Amino acid sequence: MTHDKAEALALWRYHLIAEALGPRLGCRERGIIVRRIATDEHPGPDGAPRAVSRNTLDRWIRAYRQHGLAGLHDRRRSDQGSVRRHPHLAEEAARLRQEQPARSAAHIADMLAVRHGVRIAERTLREQFARRGLTRAELLRDGRTFGRYEAAAPNERWIGDVLVGPFVPFPRAPGSTRARLFLIVDDHSRLLVHGRWVGNETLRAGQEVLHAAILRRGLPEQSYVDNGAAYAGAELGRSCAMLGIRLIHSRPYAPQGRGKQERLDRVIRERFLLEAEQVGIASLAELDDRFTAWVERHLNVRVHTGTGVSPLARSSTGTIRPADPGLLRTAFLWSAQRRVGRSGTVSFAGNEYQVDASLRGRRIDLRYRPEDLTTIEAWFEGRSFGHLVPLVIGRHVHPMAPPPPRPVVEPVGIDYLGQVLAEHEAATTGSIAFRDLRVREDES
Repeated sequence: MTHDKAEALALWRYHLIAEALGPRLGCRERGIIVRRIATDEHPGPDGAPRAVSRNTLDRWIRAYRQHGLAGLHDRRRSDQGSVRRHPHLAEEAARLRQEQPARSAAHIADMLAVRHGVRIAERTLREQFARRGLTRAELLRDGRTFGRYEAAAPNERWIGDVLVGPFVPFPRAPGSTRARLFLIVDDHSRLLVHGRWVGNETLRAGQEVLHAAILRRGLPEQSYVDNGAAYAGAELGRSCAMLGIRLIHSRPYAPQGRGKQERLDRVIRERFLLEAEQVGIASLAELDDRFTAWVERHLNVRVHTGTGVSPLARSSTGTIRPADPGLLRTAFLWSAQRRVGRSGTVSFAGNEYQVDASLRGRRIDLRYRPEDLTTIEAWFEGRSFGHLVPLVIGRHVHPMAPPPPRPVVEPVGIDYLGQVLAEHEAATTGSIAFRDLRVREDES
């Protein structure tokens, strides 16, 4: 998994401008969204609040349209001054913010540079404002907008969630495991786009469900998910950014927009899980097969009380936006950075690979499917250098990838403990057993 700071910053910039990239927006609507984004501070990749000017947002939008995610990578910046060398500038910056609370740190930095010829870093100004209680969030109290509670058209917004289900037999070891349902619902039509029962709530499982949903229904404009571990990884954000999907995480303790999902969870529990547990669940595969049949034959074709039509009929009124097959394959690959040794080899996940000789000493990007570590592609500076040649393979699957399902083995039918008990009773026939001694002692 990638820990590249430059890519993390590019992903943050994409998710900041994703709302303004909607294909349904006109110039006026896009301008309103950009101005709203520019009048607030946003948590950056490092957690510190950041403000971005409208000119910068417009530049990022143009860069993404021209070059995709690569156009949002950071550029080197040189600061010509600091608050320590010019302490009076901090006081002037504070007065500028108090005079017009809507001024961003970037705008104030530009004003100081024009007037004094000294460039103060935007992050330094934001830290100064935070210490003095002059953040725009504190100065501007104009309420919070949560957006619409229903999308205007099919495939405009998909809602993802994980439902915790019953215990089912675990195929890899004795005992059982808690089944979890990854599902995606279209906000406008209430269509259950795709769902899958798994044994582990992992990031890869969430990616696979989204991948399958895109193959079936095309690309959505937005993906609305919670802050669980299955949706919080950088890999999902990278996939959405490459495909042009705006990934939205719901705010903690703010249930707005998730009411439809909660109602669907209740329907699944009352009408599917209740009956599945009644007849018994033999395996995850059987649970998944029965759920798919129930969704296609009942859930998606029944008349929804809120819309008056079936989810399948309402979803047919929208347009399907297909994804480019090559881009779709690349978007769901995982990535990791490694430095190539002098011998032209690289180590990853306990394995050893041969790399193109021209990449010796370079820090390259490895792109791979976590389910198959024998096929890894090398990338450097936005260019592919082909697949690595496996030299030593000790691990074929990434540790964080969900394990492949194993077939359920029919029980042999040997009651080992029952046989041991029968042999013991046969051997002690006619003699006094220890349990009889304890009974006699109690009676006395």
